[in-house]
Amino acid sequence: MINPKKYVFTSSRLGFRNWQDDDLNKMLLLNQDEQVMKYFPSIQSKEITAAFINRMKTEYEEYQYCYFAVEEITNQEFLGFIGISNQDYGKDLGKFIDIGWRLRKSAWGKGFATEGAKACLQYSKEVLKLDKIYSVAPKINVPSISVMQKIGMVKVKEFTHPKLIDYPDIKQCVLYEIKL
Repeated sequence: MINPKKYVFTSSRLGFRNWQDDDLNKMLLLNQDEQVMKYFPSIQSKEITAAFINRMKTEYEEYQYCYFAVEEITNQEFLGFIGISNQDYGKDLGKFIDIGWRLRKSAWGKGFATEGAKACLQYSKEVLKLDKIYSVAPKINVPSISVMQKIGMVKVKEFTHPKLIDYPDIKQCVLYEIKL
């Protein structure tokens, strides 16, 4: 039986929740999968993954949002994350709220990222009363850019990502936005 109270909100197939300590190994599997991390500088260690989870827990406690841990409701299977998070790109873009996702390969091609991102935008508008959300991806990350477009985001600009200067394949990025 599903415990609806464990989810902050749901979509038709997905449950969005804060992170738990037992998510570490599940998230580590994603972060160490070279295909999942194709558009990132490298796979991530257990320490980096633990720090990410702790940052998300803190962000949720402070703001009532984060890159939420996401489960498929029918079987409560951990799929990865979909949500919003605070970002700061310094003088280039400044501070903004980003929508993002990272799902395990078995969840790809099923519409989960699009469904989950739409649910996060609805939560952002109706509950959090936010008025604008951004998303960033390397120009070569066509699957994520496709999700951005499917959820109604509009391309703002292309730019050289300040944190990816040393990674020629992924340093050229796009910035999308949606007004809620």
